Amino acid sequence: MIDREAVRDNAKYLRQVRPIDPEEIAEYVEGNPHPAVVKQTLREEAFDLGLLEREDGTFVPVDDDAIAVQRWAPEAFPDDYGFALEDLLVREYGANWHMGESGDALRESIRRLKTDYFYQNPVEYDEVAALGYAIYHLPDNYAVVGYVLEDLAKKGLLPRKLRVLDVGAGTGGPALGLHDYVGDDALVDYHALEPSANADVLEHLLEETGENFHTTVHRETAEAFDTSQFEEFDLVFFGNVLSELEDPETVVENYLGVVADDGSLVAVEPADLNTSTGLREVERAVTGPRSGVTVYAPTLRLWDGDEPSDRGWSFDVRDDLAVPGFQRRLDEAEDRDAEDDSGTFVNVDVQFSHSILRKDGQRRFEIRADGTRHARMADMEKHVTERIDLLAVKLSRDLSEGGNQVFKIGDGSEQVEHYAVLTRQSVLNEELQFAPYGAVLGFQNVLCLWNDDEEAYNLVVDAETVVDVVAA
Repeated sequence: MIDREAVRDNAKYLRQVRPIDPEEIAEYVEGNPHPAVVKQTLREEAFDLGLLEREDGTFVPVDDDAIAVQRWAPEAFPDDYGFALEDLLVREYGANWHMGESGDALRESIRRLKTDYFYQNPVEYDEVAALGYAIYHLPDNYAVVGYVLEDLAKKGLLPRKLRVLDVGAGTGGPALGLHDYVGDDALVDYHALEPSANADVLEHLLEETGENFHTTVHRETAEAFDTSQFEEFDLVFFGNVLSELEDPETVVENYLGVVADDGSLVAVEPADLNTSTGLREVERAVTGPRSGVTVYAPTLRLWDGDEPSDRGWSFDVRDDLAVPGFQRRLDEAEDRDAEDDSGTFVNVDVQFSHSILRKDGQRRFEIRADGTRHARMADMEKHVTERIDLLAVKLSRDLSEGGNQVFKIGDGSEQVEHYAVLTRQSVLNEELQFAPYGAVLGFQNVLCLWNDDEEAYNLVVDAETVVDVVAA
């Protein structure tokens, strides 16, 4: 048994002097343990000691600065992770896993998962369903997490020494995206909650992560997990799991208790109506003066004291990924009657709803509307047929299907949906089209109309309207 405390003491001393070499420490520990044993002990103690392992086998202190913005824009799911998934599939079903009975079973599991999500049925993951979920959702789940973390990184709110709790971690898409976003010079203590057969896939894929990404998988449900056994987390992540919980509001309130005072709770859901609006319902239930929890992004409250009560369907869209080989093989192996039925088992769309919550009052943009300058969406009934000025967050990409471009906007006071409708683009209003999701926009001289068909307000942006990016 190695004297763990002696290893720690020597590491604490040497970290102030030079890179920590396990061979050197072995000389100072009673019994002269093998350097490999010392190295393993240092790995196990690395997060508490704040040590990064380098390629040469030595350890150095992790930097105190925050994780930098990575300009995340993956074009494809990384090959190493794809090969690891296929290794599992081959191990389970053989080289022709995508064909015959095994291919049929995997395709049927994906169909069933899609149906259950659409109709909000309870979702159960056995071994086949877990592999089907991984095939269909690993790529988009991987991409989404980086886009969401970027909101925090832009303000320096992702510490380089990062403790993470991933609630309902699934098959590992978010974990792998987190790993690649923070990079090799971050020190991560990653804990995953995953009670289902997804955990088998997750553990296999986590083997692809680096030495400084320390992982632990807890095979427990979110409701049963004892959070009191852990210190606070810098990041608590709910990825595509709120819609599967019986009482998501209570669960999120519970896990807010283990978010550090300067940490974040991040929730992500698919962009479809049910899961997206369900996310906003949870967001609204756990934030506000009573809880002291605020929305950091993207649905900023621009009016102090106001809360939105519209339907809340808001989602971002990013560039599609390249089709990974494992999806293409499974899709092409299906026996089809018609060519136009292809693509059923391909999923490379990157569309998602997200919410970032904090307990320290920080917001992505510290901007407030001014009642002497801006119309309030809660009062929009007063302004129908009038031209007005307002401040709003851009909460969608173009929602139109041809014709005038349409964008959902909000200011945190809206009681029904508000849409900015671009009827005539000019250099004065083009920012409406090109501003990123989540940007705060200033509208001048926009025409307010009521849309009976949609039961929503249309803010008509024409040649007389000026749209500026106030913050992005």
